[in-house]
Amino acid sequence: MNDGERYATVSGPRQLRWAEDAPVDLPAPDGVVVDITYTGICGTDVHGWTDGHMLPPAVFGHEWTGTIRAVGDGVTGLAVGQRVVGGVGPACGRCRQCVAGHARQCDTVFAEANGVDAAAPAHGAFATRVRVAARRVLPVPDGITDVEAALVEPATVTFHAVRRVGMELGSVAVVQGAGPIGLLTAQHARNAGAGRIIVSEPSEARRAAAQRLGFTDVVAPDGLAPLLQDVTGGLGADVLFECAGVASLLQPSAELVRRGGVLALLGFPLTPSTVSYGDWQSRELTVIGSLAYNHEDFVGTMRAIAQGRIDVAALHTGTIGLSDLDGMLAELDSGRSTHAKVLVDPRA
Repeated sequence: MNDGERYATVSGPRQLRWAEDAPVDLPAPDGVVVDITYTGICGTDVHGWTDGHMLPPAVFGHEWTGTIRAVGDGVTGLAVGQRVVGGVGPACGRCRQCVAGHARQCDTVFAEANGVDAAAPAHGAFATRVRVAARRVLPVPDGITDVEAALVEPATVTFHAVRRVGMELGSVAVVQGAGPIGLLTAQHARNAGAGRIIVSEPSEARRAAAQRLGFTDVVAPDGLAPLLQDVTGGLGADVLFECAGVASLLQPSAELVRRGGVLALLGFPLTPSTVSYGDWQSRELTVIGSLAYNHEDFVGTMRAIAQGRIDVAALHTGTIGLSDLDGMLAELDSGRSTHAKVLVDPRA
């Protein structure tokens, strides 16, 4: 491969457009150029590829790590050769949310997380190189491997969700779905002090992955209600983390939560859901939606990885080259893949 910049974008339903530009090392004054080491394939990437138009260009390939190639003249605290992950900047202090005192809901950070801010890169990191604003990269601690760094972003999504819930110590928590998001959520919930964690997952391979991570209460969906009945004496879960993103599961999931408990929504359904408003109201459920993350969530996640408090490398089940991306997206969309998290190595 020459030193040009090669990258993939979605051009239509199940279609990729490949482009190769001449190498340009000059970043914006407040930006950096990063050589990509690995990019993780996310369920969002798969949905965006199958749909053909739902994702902003910067989001297709948003789980990435790399090495800084060039630094803009106005950038401080970053250096050429430094390992970084893609993320979001600190609260801006200027948007309506920040000015109103709601810095955790900063509009600038939310736009960055969704790839729609004014400085969003022209394409994501299914690429050999990306140019991004310096505020969007975070240095990788020495104790984190490149593979672990490539998994920081999904681990941060789940860190953010568990942090938002703020569960009480000793809580009975249910994690519904044991894909990458569910397995990471379960680990963060364990760190957050859950007293007992039940993982529900239809796939035998994913149930085995949960057990390898040290979770013992791992069941198929039809075994969840009986086990929860036994564990809680019929009371229900203190917290249920819905990580499957299946619209039809929303009301049945809520019914597994005790009166006054918490339903936390991480999975993102692509179709409307039907729920019982009266049920949620009469049982005084707290429903917490979670999307993306804040800058401080990245910092906390990398600390947890560096200290061995969560195992992200266990989710890595394969590495492919850029030229294999189309085929892997099709495999992951088929529902028959045994992969958990696949990384793309643009050097392969």
